[in-house]
Amino acid sequence: MSSRTSIPAFPPYSERLRRQQLDEVRDVDKGHGRIEIRHLQSSSRLGGFLDWPGFAQAIRIERTRITGDERVTEVSHAITSLGPDRANAKHLLDLNRGHWGIENRLHWVRDVTMGEDKCRARTGHGPVNLACLRNASLTFLRDAGHSGIATALRTFATKPTDLLKLLSRFKK
Repeated sequence: MSSRTSIPAFPPYSERLRRQQLDEVRDVDKGHGRIEIRHLQSSSRLGGFLDWPGFAQAIRIERTRITGDERVTEVSHAITSLGPDRANAKHLLDLNRGHWGIENRLHWVRDVTMGEDKCRARTGHGPVNLACLRNASLTFLRDAGHSGIATALRTFATKPTDLLKLLSRFKK
């Protein structure tokens, strides 16, 4: 008798348990000349096996971007301390996409629009002080209702009196 028939590779009860502890969601976006498909799977099954403080779920995210005839697929993995009772697969996908919103809304603006990566200040308190000024400027402009930061910076660079008028509205 071969071992193949005596010990099944995937017992049905094990597969049922795996499926019970697996949550998944698929999201499709169309825009900017491409289609993006995100497929997130989360599972709490490894909880008893990993010695990782706060571990609650393992996550697998597959992103497929289709542009014309080109198809690119990326797979990434993550862990979270949010259990299935606090964050299902849909919520985890929203959190993951929100992270990229922060990257695009803050870091990209600081790096590209405000030239943070090109800044030559590298020593002492200079880099931290300049980062604080950039963050304060972004907060100030967004609070004033400017969503296009580059446009606002160009406007105020050519019309400093408009900037002074705006600054005079904000008093203690």
